[in-house]
Amino acid sequence: MTRALIADDEPHLAQYLQEQLALLWPELEIVHIARNGNEAAACIEALEPDLAFLDIQMPGLSGLEVAQGIEGDTRVVFVTAFDTYAVEAFDHAALDYLLKPLKSERLARMISRVKPALALQAAGQLAPPDARLAQVLEQLTRGPATPARLRFIRAGQAEYVHQIAVDDVLFFQADDKYTVVQTAGGEHLIRTTIAELAEQLDPDQFWQVHRATLINLHYLEGTRRDETSRLFLRIKGHPRELRVSRAYVHLFKAM
Repeated sequence: MTRALIADDEPHLAQYLQEQLALLWPELEIVHIARNGNEAAACIEALEPDLAFLDIQMPGLSGLEVAQGIEGDTRVVFVTAFDTYAVEAFDHAALDYLLKPLKSERLARMISRVKPALALQAAGQLAPPDARLAQVLEQLTRGPATPARLRFIRAGQAEYVHQIAVDDVLFFQADDKYTVVQTAGGEHLIRTTIAELAEQLDPDQFWQVHRATLINLHYLEGTRRDETSRLFLRIKGHPRELRVSRAYVHLFKAM
């Protein structure tokens, strides 16, 4: 039996998806329904489902950030009301991409695509890329030029608003409902997600090393591996090491 998790902060939509899947894919077992991204990430790590239906816009971690942090064999189908995330969905090797409001005929097509892909994975093979999805990706990538890079961060504290140059930021790290902006002088809290920051910052300067962490390469002092080969980063001006998730270890192989 295939095991799946649903993550959506709108309970009635999660329930509707569960009911439709029960009708269209009766042998699918829903092992958990998560109400936010942090819960989804924790349950995927603990339960290791075969499939995760992830809403993209959720409190805490977004569906994209949850997908970035998956280190096991769980495959993803994104569910969202906005088609502007399609390119990022492809970047995360999604098996499919469902737009709200969900329709039973579209769910049936998704199931016909996902079942063979999971079967191939179980047999130790990768599913071939879907031609229709590849065409959609090509069309979406013909968009406007890349916008100007983010230069300053505005962080409120009581009645005062701090303006922080991004060059002074050591790293960004998601913390529950907020993102911590860490500088040599201290930390500030903002509501911008890691995924949103990654889109606005210079990718040659800021690297994502974990679903919840973006580092400024200008402050990278060195790396360390522990006895289990997990990789940790040492940041100038900060006493605590930062862990690199397995999905991003390849970035440091040349170092």
